[in-house]
Amino acid sequence: MYIRRLLKEKFVADMDGHIPGQTVDMNPVSRRAWNAVDPRERTEMKSPAQTVIVHHTALRYCAHPRDSVSQLAHIQRMHMQERGFDDIGYNFLISGDGVVYEGRGWGIVGAHAKEHNLYSVGIAFMGNFNDELPSSASLSALLRLLHTGVLHGHVRPNCVLVGHRDVAKTECPGEHLYSLLPKLREQLQNP
Repeated sequence: MYIRRLLKEKFVADMDGHIPGQTVDMNPVSRRAWNAVDPRERTEMKSPAQTVIVHHTALRYCAHPRDSVSQLAHIQRMHMQERGFDDIGYNFLISGDGVVYEGRGWGIVGAHAKEHNLYSVGIAFMGNFNDELPSSASLSALLRLLHTGVLHGHVRPNCVLVGHRDVAKTECPGEHLYSLLPKLREQLQNP
């Protein structure tokens, strides 16, 4: 199977500017590493996600770990204190340098798209993609993350990839990111 071979060969990125042959780290930065606050409560998903919902944070673009970590703390505080969520709303967040950060993580119900959280994974790109283009590194990171999720049984192989605006009245994930979703869907289906 392609995905197993991909992971065994330590996936070499072709889109994100890494040097051919360079190993790409596919492990998200853990909650502990970015100093996440413990969630008030966690609800496990009952089955693998059938939908992947792409978001943007609509905040400042982050492409350096120091900026990303402070932005993550800000988002988690905002979600928990202002919106009353039990934790940061997203399952994962991706910075402009292609680093994936663990939000709620795999198998945990998020708070990112009302009425769709029980069967979906929410992945947010850090930035406002009405204003800017997502980096190729961040797009590659999304594909790697989803391939890993499928391999480990967290995401169904035939999952549906949508933008937040497809399931709610919002501009999220921003026009520039949303316009790339058809190409990302194609790459997921035809690796």
